[in-house]
Amino acid sequence: MQVILSEYLGFCYGVKRAIKIAREHADGKSCTLGPIIHNPQMVERLKAEGVGTVEDLSAMEEGTIIIRSHGVGPQVYENAKAKGLKVVDATCPHVKKAQLSAKELAQDGRQVVIIGEKNHPEVKSIFEWSNKSAIILETEEDAKNFPHCEKLGIVSQTTVSGSNFVKIVAHLLEKSHDIRILRTICTATDQRQKAALELASKVDVMLVIGGRNSANTTRLAQLCEKKCKTYHIETAAELKPAWLDNADKVGITAGASTPDWIIGEVYKQCQRI
Repeated sequence: MQVILSEYLGFCYGVKRAIKIAREHADGKSCTLGPIIHNPQMVERLKAEGVGTVEDLSAMEEGTIIIRSHGVGPQVYENAKAKGLKVVDATCPHVKKAQLSAKELAQDGRQVVIIGEKNHPEVKSIFEWSNKSAIILETEEDAKNFPHCEKLGIVSQTTVSGSNFVKIVAHLLEKSHDIRILRTICTATDQRQKAALELASKVDVMLVIGGRNSANTTRLAQLCEKKCKTYHIETAAELKPAWLDNADKVGITAGASTPDWIIGEVYKQCQRI
């Protein structure tokens, strides 16, 4: 059985940067506001190294609050400073670009549309930067039902599927005569999705590694499922030998928040089967 790693997989630049920033402040008094990335194993490792996690600023009376890679709204920065907390910003630069794009479009008097998942923390942060005026669209059906407006501005969650973005935008082009489109999907997302699809078309089984709370990992699994039998796992412990029965070629990809050491463990486990 041949085990093949995707050309692009695992930590992206924004995640590497966030982890580095967190580790630079691992003093036992620093906490991230929400999980710094969507990978439970990495969050636990950081906790052991001295970086905790809080879900709300009310849980912090002193110390350093680290803004996670998914970003937060402008009010959070103000509230943290008002409490006397030191603020360290680990927002992914691509997310920051999406936030500022939403702000710019709103200030230009446009109805801002965010293409992405309503309940995802990144999308919530982009919404906040639009002065809470944006409308979030998840599906083509949402776009079909979107009302006509005079001036429209479009941004996206950084990890949405490029093809889904194009399909939704196609419907929105009919909704206004004055449209600005700022495609804020990051390069790493495009690279991982294209490479995963290419590999999935050449193998019998795909293993997609990453947190179940990771949007970009879930999307990789959804894309691969269209090409071959696909399993989304968080760690090597979840891998079942029966999945690989009669498989000549097994492909492995991983979300942008999946650490190399977890990918390595899955790869070695596959080789032992």
